[in-house]
Amino acid sequence: MSDPTRRDALRALSTASVAGAALDAQNAAPPLCFMSAIEMARLIRAKKLSAREALAAHLKQIERVNPKVNAIVTLVAEMAQAAAARADEMQARGEKLGPLHGLPVAHKDLEETRGIRTTFGSPLYRDFIPAEDSLVVERMRRAGAITIGKTNTPEFGAGSQTFNQVFGATRNPYDLTKTCGGSSGGAAVALVCGLTPVASGSDAGGSLRNPAAFCNVAGFRPSIGRVPNPKAPFAWSTYATSGCLGRTVADLAFAFSAIAGPDARDPLSIADPGELFARPLGRGFKGARVAFFKDLGGVPFDPRVRAIVDGHRATFESLGCIVEQAEPDFAPAEIAFRLLRAWNTAHTHGDQLRRHPDAYKATLKGEIEAGLRLSGADIARAETAHSEMWRGFQAFLGKYEYFVVPTSQLPPFDVTTEYPAEIAGVKFANYIDWMKSCWYISATGNPAASVPGGFTAEGLPVGVQIVGRYQQDFAVLQMAHAFEEATGFGGKRPYIAQVSATDRG
Repeated sequence: MSDPTRRDALRALSTASVAGAALDAQNAAPPLCFMSAIEMARLIRAKKLSAREALAAHLKQIERVNPKVNAIVTLVAEMAQAAAARADEMQARGEKLGPLHGLPVAHKDLEETRGIRTTFGSPLYRDFIPAEDSLVVERMRRAGAITIGKTNTPEFGAGSQTFNQVFGATRNPYDLTKTCGGSSGGAAVALVCGLTPVASGSDAGGSLRNPAAFCNVAGFRPSIGRVPNPKAPFAWSTYATSGCLGRTVADLAFAFSAIAGPDARDPLSIADPGELFARPLGRGFKGARVAFFKDLGGVPFDPRVRAIVDGHRATFESLGCIVEQAEPDFAPAEIAFRLLRAWNTAHTHGDQLRRHPDAYKATLKGEIEAGLRLSGADIARAETAHSEMWRGFQAFLGKYEYFVVPTSQLPPFDVTTEYPAEIAGVKFANYIDWMKSCWYISATGNPAASVPGGFTAEGLPVGVQIVGRYQQDFAVLQMAHAFEEATGFGGKRPYIAQVSATDRG
């Protein structure tokens, strides 16, 4: 099937799905819930839609769908209604409005939210209510967004499977027996189900990209320092960063423009203003050089993922790109990421583990203990490997503008499985081994986006990961947008989000 024919067929499928849901108007999702964030913000600014109306539609959708997927774990409806009323009053008085004015937003339960419970997915913080907002929450509030609640995450964000002792598991809306990924799993599900038009998240080993791939939305891990972390205990670390997800790349970039930008308290902070990401994403790619992955040095991939991603070489060529199969040596990432992750985890949780040895899940407890055993020589070896990985990858992207690799090594798996024990016959000893296609990229520090790449025969989403040059974040979003436009896979919504089977009886 040619690219235009495939695109038209996919859009027809999406249209048919929406039309089918609309047959029962009483049980269908409010139309506002799948409107683009950009359009919703435009209508609010033009006074054709009020913040209260936008919020009411999303609260209705949350009531209908969230009990089936468990994406939003703390809902602050009354607080949000009061904030929406204030937003409408501000607009009526002619006050200056932020770019996200009136948009409902849900924050990952790792982000501290002033006056709203933040559990970090841990029973140790089951009733913790912060006195301050994190930088991401603060910036989104300042931009006019209205916080409606918190989205589910694994315990302390550890692992790419969203479940914890406090709230249980979040389910994949394309198949409720499968995981949504993680650790920004609740955020991705909330987006694709129309519970919120934008959602914040964070990423260390793939936590913005993996759930995006598993839930058929866009996720973006920016360059370190693009979204500063003024409270990071390791201020010079390139391990983790905050970012956004969106139902489209344009929506993602729109939300990202509100949280990106410098902060003098972060030594790695990038000086560019966030407004740069609000620019149009259109661009030509004739002659752009793209490196297509081989096997990442022997990393196993599920054949279903491999087939879908390999098929997109033709998609990039249709955009005018020069595509070659090539990849750098990722061996240093094996040393750097594992050791620095364990060291970071041990520093963050070591004292708590000593006081509450039974409060941590086994995988996280093992990682903390491994980190506590590290020596100064181990950290020096990790930092040396990290430097080698960074230099090697930047040299590789001196020849290629983009590197393309699967976001995840397998499709969504059973929601009761903590982590896959093997892929393609290769057995794993560690709970992060199945996510190397993401954390290898994390070890480079380069910007990377996951965009919808298609579906397996079982109807499970697969993501394509587009990695760009150091600090060329906008260029990554431009390519992700072009890929999205060329394929149209992101337009396919889960049926459960459009019409509730329970409501239909």
